Amino acid sequence: MIKKLSIVFSAILMSLPLWANTYYVDAKNGSDSNNGLSPNAAIKTLERVSNLVLKSGDKVLLANGQVFNGSLELRNVRGSKDHPITVSNYSLDKSDLGILPIIDAKGYRNGLLLMNCSHFTISNLQITADAGGVPDSLVTKNDMRCGVLITCNKAAEYESVRLSGLQIKDVFYADKGVVRSKKETNSANGTQAYGWGIRLINRTNGAVLKHMTIENCHVENVGHTGIKATGGKNSIVNLKLYNNTVTQTGGPGMQMSGLLNGHVKGNTITYSGSTTDTRKWGRGSGLWTWGCSKVLIEHNTFRFANGPADSAGCHIDFNCDNVIVQYNVSEGNAGGFCEILGNNYNCAYRYNISINDGHRVKKVNGAFQEGKIFWLSGFNGKHKKHNGPFNSYFYNNTIYVKADIVAKMAVTRTAQGVLLANNIFYIEGESKLVMGDQYKPASKGESLIKNVIFKNNLFLNADNWPEDVLIQDEAPVIGDPQFTNVTGNTAEDFIPRHKHLLKDKGIQIVNIPDDKDGLFTGLKVEKDILGNKINGLPDMGAIEIE
Repeated sequence: MIKKLSIVFSAILMSLPLWANTYYVDAKNGSDSNNGLSPNAAIKTLERVSNLVLKSGDKVLLANGQVFNGSLELRNVRGSKDHPITVSNYSLDKSDLGILPIIDAKGYRNGLLLMNCSHFTISNLQITADAGGVPDSLVTKNDMRCGVLITCNKAAEYESVRLSGLQIKDVFYADKGVVRSKKETNSANGTQAYGWGIRLINRTNGAVLKHMTIENCHVENVGHTGIKATGGKNSIVNLKLYNNTVTQTGGPGMQMSGLLNGHVKGNTITYSGSTTDTRKWGRGSGLWTWGCSKVLIEHNTFRFANGPADSAGCHIDFNCDNVIVQYNVSEGNAGGFCEILGNNYNCAYRYNISINDGHRVKKVNGAFQEGKIFWLSGFNGKHKKHNGPFNSYFYNNTIYVKADIVAKMAVTRTAQGVLLANNIFYIEGESKLVMGDQYKPASKGESLIKNVIFKNNLFLNADNWPEDVLIQDEAPVIGDPQFTNVTGNTAEDFIPRHKHLLKDKGIQIVNIPDDKDGLFTGLKVEKDILGNKINGLPDMGAIEIE
């Protein structure tokens, strides 16, 4: 028995990094002359922590309830798969339980910088960075300030950084009182320096950021985007964004470019494009993708996006393929619900619920685009010939628009391959076609649209889909689904009660003609937005009637 226990104990020891250290950081009681290896010998400043030589399994713990001024900068540091490096918090006594340590990066570019780093777990920190001048000699053309920045400048693979339980609040580059011009808001993404929540950036040839996870984080009141991943084609791989809350961002809630394989699930995004601070950009969708491939966006809520253009709940910008938007609730977003731009292939909206989206009116309050509940645009860059989108799937969505909002649609003449089926369009008021493409509306010329499956959608009234839209339902159904509560804003409020009209009245979804690929997760789904199993033919809309 003793021999067996010895073997087990030896195996445990061999599996642990015996060299790993835990460093304690205490802004009130610590000293940078200490080694930091116990709470009683804690380090004082983030600058000292930034100069530690960290190894696999090491931990850096910041004391709860304390403010750490400055920036934590970790460069060229790698943990290991089995023994990541941890940056988190610790408690000094019972009085500070639940009070996170605060990194105040006012006057610094980043609250937390990870440059060329792998195998990190960062958790339970609050970060703020509200302005403070960067010396003029250090200011660059595209300067920025981030709560967290993960980036690289050497060609290599950097992997497995997990951010969890972070609170990012009040991140601005400019000093309070600076006013953004209307011209700035009307630019594509802004041209000036802004504050950002969490950023992943890969602009280095030959480098890949992979297996990054951001979960259970909260981002609030930042100058531009809440959570943003930016890279060249396929330079960010396997990104997971789970159960985060993002609110009151001056730009989009979330945005990603150059991503291959992404999963965005369980996030709550509200009031993107916020104008509550004059330093905010004032425009942005809840979430949008650009140049991405194989991204699944599901079980999120997108509410109250604001801005003079775009600013949908979730939109698919150009140069994407296989972006699937499913099982989401979208409410009150100025720009609308479904927006698929040019050069996109095999993208889909399915089993979502849209509530009063697309209320924006062009030329009112500075708006230069109409809001829309359905928009296929061929735009793929300024001064470029419109192209696509190709093989756009839109099925089993529930769309409700109250009477005082004009429901608007736009379909470009360059779209090729479209499927609309099994949707519910409950539009109480007027519907109309609008010109949807940026810069050069496609108002004349022969329609190039081919390979269209548009049938078996339920409309509250026969005029819910304007007759001058280029594509028309060949077999529409007219009727009232009898929603549980049209004044509500949850998925459950839009459970239909008209069983005879909807139950098993959907059609099976098939590939668009000439589309050999379909959707990367398959056309058939097993459950509806509420998790109800789909048996036999699907019902109409996003919810199966039990």
